[in-house]
Amino acid sequence: MKVKLITVGKLKENYLKDGMQEYIKRLGRFTKFEAIELADEKTPDKASAAQNQQIMDREAKRIMAKISERDFVIVLAIEGQEWSSEEFSRKLADATLRGFSDISFVIGGSLGLAPQVKKRANLLMSFGRLTLPHQLMRLVLLEQVYRAFMIQEDSPYHK
Repeated sequence: MKVKLITVGKLKENYLKDGMQEYIKRLGRFTKFEAIELADEKTPDKASAAQNQQIMDREAKRIMAKISERDFVIVLAIEGQEWSSEEFSRKLADATLRGFSDISFVIGGSLGLAPQVKKRANLLMSFGRLTLPHQLMRLVLLEQVYRAFMIQEDSPYHK
C-alpha cells in the first residue's frame, strides 16, 4: 500500500516539518508514503470571482496530474463528511479490501479546490467547520492516518 499526500503550496514552518517527519517515520512500518507539494498560484489582492476560479483551475490541473486512475482519493473539504477516528480507520481498511493499493489525500490551496478535483474524489472528508491553516492540516491529517493504522492493529496508541 502507498499513501500519497498531495498539497498546494510549500510547507515553510520547521516545527510542522519536524512533526510531519515524525509521522512519516512512524507510518513507514505500515505503508510507503509520498508527499507531493505543488506550486500555488499567486492570488492578487481583491481578485474577482472569475480570477479565483482561474487560479483554482490551474491548481486543479497540477493536482489531477498527480492522481492516477487507480488511486482511492480522499479530498479534504469543509463540506465533506466528518468521521470518528475509528470510522476513518474503517474507511481506509475498506479501500484496501476493495482493491485500492494507493490512497491519495488532497489538500487544496487558500482558495480551496476546483469542482473537478472534488468530483474525482472517492470521499470528501472534513475535520469540522473550523478553518485550519493548510500547513497545519497536513500534520493533523498525518497523525490521523497513523492513528487509523494503529486502530487497525488494536494498538493502545489510540486509547
